[in-house]
Amino acid sequence: MGALLVLSDGRFPAGGHAHSGGAEAAVAAGRIRDAASLAAFCRGRLHTVGLTAAGLAAAAAAGLEPLALDDAADARTPSPALRATARRLGRQLMRAARATWPSPGLDALAAARPRGAHQPVVLGLTARAAALGPPDAAYAAGYEAVSGPATAAVRLLSLDPFDATAVLARLAPELDQVVARAADAARRALDEGPGALPAASAPLLDIAAEQHATWSVRLFAS
Repeated sequence: MGALLVLSDGRFPAGGHAHSGGAEAAVAAGRIRDAASLAAFCRGRLHTVGLTAAGLAAAAAAGLEPLALDDAADARTPSPALRATARRLGRQLMRAARATWPSPGLDALAAARPRGAHQPVVLGLTARAAALGPPDAAYAAGYEAVSGPATAAVRLLSLDPFDATAVLARLAPELDQVVARAADAARRALDEGPGALPAASAPLLDIAAEQHATWSVRLFAS
């Protein structure tokens, strides 16, 4: 479990600190105002894009073909801005992962996708290189889906860090549920292919990401 703690640590140098997970646009639109609205935002994100990312990460950790999963991630990311963000984060994670847990699988994906594979796919392959299992990869992806916006909200709203942390703690049972669904889907995908993986969507996040990408001044990259 030590490897999972390292991989999930916000200080792991994978570039996530520069991204708000849609929180910056939500704050500007008034959808995140306080701890209660942050909790609602994170819950919605966890059960949509968080579930999808957890499924992709679990499948990569289970040994599904990474390039097929990268194509599946593309199909599950309708927003061009979010596709670009996912590949940029994947490229940054790949650099950190290859330095931390060198593996032929990571090397092969880096060579095949020099501009970056989708971050959840890289995350799952990193988990596999670190001898972690599909549920571990799903936990890392699911937690990242909510911890990023919670951390960003502290900076954007001067929200009390204790309140933001409490939001994450109260979401823990739902994170367990999402991980169980993602890991089960990854097991089925071994026989049925990537089509068995979750494809939950959050259209408002997609729309907000496209708008956010046009801002000339912003605190976060996405």
